[in-house]
Amino acid sequence: MGNLTNVCVRNLRIELGANTVIDELDLDVRAGEFVVLLGPSGCGKSTLLHSIAGLVDVTDGSIEIGGEDMTWADPKDRGVALVFQSYALYPTMNVERNLSFALRINGTPKAEIDRRVKRAAEMLQLGPLLSRKPAQLSGGQRQRVAIGRALVREADVFLFDEPLSNLDAKLRTELRRELKQLHQQLGATMIYVTHDQVEAMTLATRMAVMKGGAIQQFGTPAEVYARPENLFVATFLGAPPMNLLQGRLEAAEGRLRFRGQGVDVDVSAYAFKGTPDPTRACVLGVRPEDVHVGAVRPDEAAWEGRLTLVEPMGNHRVVWVEYHGAQIASIDQGKTPLAREAGVPFSFDGAHVSLFDEETGARI
Repeated sequence: MGNLTNVCVRNLRIELGANTVIDELDLDVRAGEFVVLLGPSGCGKSTLLHSIAGLVDVTDGSIEIGGEDMTWADPKDRGVALVFQSYALYPTMNVERNLSFALRINGTPKAEIDRRVKRAAEMLQLGPLLSRKPAQLSGGQRQRVAIGRALVREADVFLFDEPLSNLDAKLRTELRRELKQLHQQLGATMIYVTHDQVEAMTLATRMAVMKGGAIQQFGTPAEVYARPENLFVATFLGAPPMNLLQGRLEAAEGRLRFRGQGVDVDVSAYAFKGTPDPTRACVLGVRPEDVHVGAVRPDEAAWEGRLTLVEPMGNHRVVWVEYHGAQIASIDQGKTPLAREAGVPFSFDGAHVSLFDEETGARI
C-alpha cells in the first residue's frame, strides 16, 4: 500500500448552481494523518470531501493526491476509497461477495481477492458474518461491511462521509474506537466528515472546523479546544460551550485587567497575539471546566451568583449560575448537594481564559 500519500487542496472554489459553496479554500493533509472536517450542516464539509473523491466538479483551484494533480481525474483513478453515511450494500449478495465485488469486476486474481477479504474480515470482526446477506445484519454490522469494502481496495486515501450518524449512541462509540484502531493499524491517510464534535475530538490527529465554506481553524483537537481562533470555534466546540462575558481591557497599576458583566479579572499572563488595544470592546471566554463553584480557590477572583440549574451527568455535574444577566456553566466534580435559587460563589483563573475582539470575533 502506498501509505505515503498526502492530499493538497489549493484555492478550491466550488459553485453549485448560483451558490458558492466553497471559496478559495486551502487544506494540507499530511500522509498517514487522520483529518476530521467538522462543522454544522451546510458548511461545505461533505462537498469538500466529494470534490477530493472526484464526485463534485471543481469551479477553480486544484486537488493533488500523493503529489499528482487529480483535479480532473476520474474517481476510479484517484486511489481513494469512500465510505458513505448510507451503507449502499448489494442486498442480494452475501457479505463476502459485497466485500469482493469491486475487485472481481477489476479482474483482481482470486488468491489476491481472498487475501484482502480475509484481512478486512479479521480487522473488522466480520469472519462469522461472511455468508450472511445485508438484511440479516444489524446497522453496526452493515456499516462495518461498508468500511470493509473500502478496505479491500487498499486505497491510498480513505474518505468517510458521516459514516456513524445512522447508528445509536452505544454503537457509535464502539465503531469510533474501532476506526481509530484501524487507522493505527493501516497507517493510511484518512479524511473524515462529521458534525459530531466528540467524534472529531476523539478521532482526529488534526481537525478543520468549517463554517460557510471556509476553514475557521485547523489544528490538533487540543489546540483548537484550548486556543480557539474565533468566537465561532469557541462556541461550536465543547458541551456546554465556552462561557462568554462582554467587557473591556483596562491597564491599571502595571497589570492588565478584563472588566465587564460584573467580573474583574487579571489577564496580565494572557498570551496575546499582538499588542492589546485597551479601548476595544472584547469578549472573555472561559471553559466550564475552568469555572469553580462552591469552595473558591484562594488564588482566584471570586463572585457570587444565583444557582439556577444542576444537571447530573454521572461522573460530573453541570452547574448553571446566573450572574449579571449571564448564565455561566461550570463542570463540577463535587458531590455536595446544592440548593437551587441560593447564592453560590464561583471563580476562575485568568490564566485559563480566551479573549476575542467583540466586533470581528477573532482571538486577540
